[in-house]
Amino acid sequence: QEKRVQVSPPLTRGPSAFIPENEVMQANGLDERTNLLVEEYSTSGRLDNITQVMSIHTQYLESFLRSQFYMLRMDGPLPLPYRHYIAIMAAARHQCSYLINMHVDEFLKTGGIAEWLNGLEYIPQRLKNLNEINKLLAHRPWLITKEHIQKLVKTGENNWSLPELVHAVVLLAHYHALASFVFGSGINPERDPETSNGVRLIAVNNFCVCDLANDNNIENASLTSSNFGIADSLSELEALMERMKRLQEDKEDEEASQEEMATRFEKEKKESLLVISGGICASLVFVLSFDDEIVSTDVSRYIEDPGFGYKDFARRGEDHLPTFRAQELHFICTFICFLLSRMDYTWENHGFSLVNRLYSDIGHLLDEKFRMVYNLTYNTMATHEDVDTTTLRRALFNYVHCMYGIRYDDYDYGEVNQLLERSLKVYIKTVTCYPERTTKRMYDSYWRQFKHSEKVHVNLLLMEARMQAELLYALRAITRHLT
Repeated sequence: QEKRVQVSPPLTRGPSAFIPENEVMQANGLDERTNLLVEEYSTSGRLDNITQVMSIHTQYLESFLRSQFYMLRMDGPLPLPYRHYIAIMAAARHQCSYLINMHVDEFLKTGGIAEWLNGLEYIPQRLKNLNEINKLLAHRPWLITKEHIQKLVKTGENNWSLPELVHAVVLLAHYHALASFVFGSGINPERDPETSNGVRLIAVNNFCVCDLANDNNIENASLTSSNFGIADSLSELEALMERMKRLQEDKEDEEASQEEMATRFEKEKKESLLVISGGICASLVFVLSFDDEIVSTDVSRYIEDPGFGYKDFARRGEDHLPTFRAQELHFICTFICFLLSRMDYTWENHGFSLVNRLYSDIGHLLDEKFRMVYNLTYNTMATHEDVDTTTLRRALFNYVHCMYGIRYDDYDYGEVNQLLERSLKVYIKTVTCYPERTTKRMYDSYWRQFKHSEKVHVNLLLMEARMQAELLYALRAITRHLT
């Protein structure tokens, strides 16, 4: 009661449907430093469920809150209501009602026009023009070209200046990635979705909270516990640590040649195809076997072309193709894409300087956040201490970039294949590419001996890797437009 920070009551107990409430509270979640950070950087003035879960890693939380506060509140090219409406548009691509409701509130508080909340047909044409880049960034960012940029910045009353566009792109990428964290961590709604400032709040996406927590929506017989592994989880932990140790020793003994690196990459590519298409992992087959999902009217008002997504390869009206075959074709295209674009455009050498030049200081804040999550370690792994987890963190980050078509020539992709088990790859792909389908069963299926705090760290890595990947493609397109 002595705290000045308001804690909103969630619909169900605790900030996460995946993590026991007491574990969030015990893991340095509600200490004085967290409350001071919320007082200084919160845009809502309350300790929301995202912040409570992230506060398990308070050092990272500070970087996150500082950068988000800068995007939403500090001086910048875009007016405040635009910033929150763009956040709504981004969250809607993944049906993330949690974030939509949060920014409906903030949009109105910052002077937004309530009529805009009726849907995209009520907003200015300038904002409507962001629909295409929002859609591509969220689902297939490798398709963004300089022509998309040119359409937005062309002369005319509805054009965007480059600083405005960079601000908008940063917001879109931030909220696409944050939606991955919300679903990947099972973040509970803040309150009963009824009304806010006279506007009806959007109900939880197609999965209700109990579905996210218990998979009550799943009746597929293939999703039994046996499919998520019945091997002793303690043995799995020891085996993972042994593989990490062996990789480190091999690296110290001899550097692999470029030819060997390419061979290992090809092996990882083929392994990824098998995980997707071969029926090896029943849970992933289930995830990818949805027909076009029904998007609620409340969410669809904020998006254009709701059927467009990472897996939207088949045209409506065609005979339904076997899920594994269709996914195989799509994934081959994805891998061809990144074989052709082996990343000649990096955050460190290109993206950072461009975004910082066009949107002052945001590059420094984003760079700090990326480095923070990438280097964050407590030198522990489950019950083990004094463990160097560098190789594991790098494998997680680079596997996400793999999903988005980015390959690094100096990275040995054999590490990914050795360190990331199939159930973890299922989880990564779901959280990264279609987060709205994440369930507790997927969350529970990997790293069963690990602490929840370590799984939250995984979600932070996935979120930041995804945001960086989206920014790389958008900023590369802007660079090509400028040159």
